[in-house]
Amino acid sequence: MRSYQDLFRTPEFTPLFLSAAAQTMAQTVGGLALGTLVYRATDSPLLSAVSMFGPSLAQMLGATLFLSGADRLPPRRALAGVSLAFAAGTALLALPGLPLGALFAVIFVQGLVASLGGGVRWGLLNEILADGARGGNDGYLLGRSVFNMMSGLMQITGYAAGGALLALLSPRASLLLSAALYAVAAAGACLGLTRRPPRATGRPSVAATWRANARLLADRPRRLTYLGLWLPNGLIVGCESLYVSYAPGAAGTLFACAALGMLAGDVTVGRLLPPAVRRRAATPLLLLLAVPYLAFALHPPVPVAACLVTLASAGFGASLVQQERLMTLTPAELSGHALGLHSAGMLTMQGVSASLAGAVAQGTSPAAAMAATAGASIAVTATLAAASRRTRATAPSPAPAP
Repeated sequence: MRSYQDLFRTPEFTPLFLSAAAQTMAQTVGGLALGTLVYRATDSPLLSAVSMFGPSLAQMLGATLFLSGADRLPPRRALAGVSLAFAAGTALLALPGLPLGALFAVIFVQGLVASLGGGVRWGLLNEILADGARGGNDGYLLGRSVFNMMSGLMQITGYAAGGALLALLSPRASLLLSAALYAVAAAGACLGLTRRPPRATGRPSVAATWRANARLLADRPRRLTYLGLWLPNGLIVGCESLYVSYAPGAAGTLFACAALGMLAGDVTVGRLLPPAVRRRAATPLLLLLAVPYLAFALHPPVPVAACLVTLASAGFGASLVQQERLMTLTPAELSGHALGLHSAGMLTMQGVSASLAGAVAQGTSPAAAMAATAGASIAVTATLAAASRRTRATAPSPAPAP
């Protein structure tokens, strides 16, 4: 895979891309509306953060129960089903008078459903590019880079549109628009993707999920790769979860700037860095992701905060480097499961971090909580980098050729 044009000439890539774009737009518009709705009702940074990133909290539970379906279910049917489930749940969240407990119950169920969707989507992407492209893992990395760039653009558009909708309409009207976008994503999957058989044999089950998870996490290099994918950027999403409480009138701007920075980072990693440089870029990018948030301890004004957020979010490009490594360490028959476990663990940590950051902000301030969470991300990155160096140092040398 040598160019973006090659990607869009690959059969099924474009419909999968467009369906994912509609899904991302729906998540963006709906998340901002839900966070605003809860903050207006409760005046709580913690509950606002959890409402926006709450589905992530259920991801790991879903990954321990349902993730074997990522490789054992027909991908087209599974993707359409996930989108329809989100459409129904989001429409339910828009009901007037819905009790707070019921709202969070719907969010939890959405998280369980989402734990399957990531594995199905990214496993199918890997399969599509392996079938129709020349690049192997390079093809997947380039394809995932395009999806990440699309996600950035959809988030920029979605947060800008979501902010405008909240100024003109109510949060509940924005949630209904989000539900409609989820339905569009389901239609795109049904109409644009071909019927493919599952990548693995056997019925999905909890036991099969546990066996595959144990196999994936038993290998130390793969385990460290997962921790690198889950922890540092999950903590930074905890910072992002406080945008609404840090600057209630400009949260959409901060989210859009974060998406812009992420877009720049993905373009740089996916297209500009040569492979030799890219393989060494994960730790520097993870540090870039966290260091600018330390300045929030000074409570910068919104224009400065927007610049800091944009710079930091370029560090999200580290996930492309880490995913490329994960695919080199994973057997093909577990590719969907492995990517689903990455997605579920990452989103779970995002939800946990959002809750922790919200709790710290509740007792201090959003600015102090953002700086503290960034410091924790830097410490985790340094610890994982040291552990990876020790693993490489103690790895047995290849046997000499006879």
